[in-house]
Amino acid sequence: MSDLRAGLLWETPTTFLRFVEDCGLSCDLVTPQLCAAPFFRGSFSVLVVPTGFANPAYSRTLVALRASRERVRRYLERGGALLVFGAAIDRPDAYDWLPFRLVYHHEHAPCRIEPVEPAFFDALFGDYDPAAIECDGWFEEVEGEVIATAGGRPVAVLHRVGDGLVVATTIHEYPSRAFLPYIGRGRGETLF
Repeated sequence: MSDLRAGLLWETPTTFLRFVEDCGLSCDLVTPQLCAAPFFRGSFSVLVVPTGFANPAYSRTLVALRASRERVRRYLERGGALLVFGAAIDRPDAYDWLPFRLVYHHEHAPCRIEPVEPAFFDALFGDYDPAAIECDGWFEEVEGEVIATAGGRPVAVLHRVGDGLVVATTIHEYPSRAFLPYIGRGRGETLF
């Protein structure tokens, strides 16, 4: 286990938590109640928001993220990394808690992914065949750097906020095993 520590923003333990640990990071579950609680003081190299965070059928995470938007901004400005997946519901405003503009369109389908930023894309999804990856939509408007597209539409983006960074993707797969250590490398734990 490395000295990197991740936080998984979700309601209950999931296989994603186990996946993060298998990637070599210690991982804490950050429930929506903790995320929005003013007394919570977690410290992480990487925060992960799984697919379905905006769909009330799966999670109450979106409500907590919106209540914590200033906390998210401060975490990023101080050097934290955030990996956020698709909202999994037709809500263009699902990412309005981020400190930059990202408009989402929901449509689940297998896609052919075209890397725009090959090195970063390979770190993120190099374990998969880019000719057939599931996506739950794309980004209609992007403030940031496009990492990958599907049919010319952005499906993975990178945006730097202060000393931190956000990777947002609608690709409906776990990241490659090397990715979380990759974006956490060189980052100390940052207070969330």
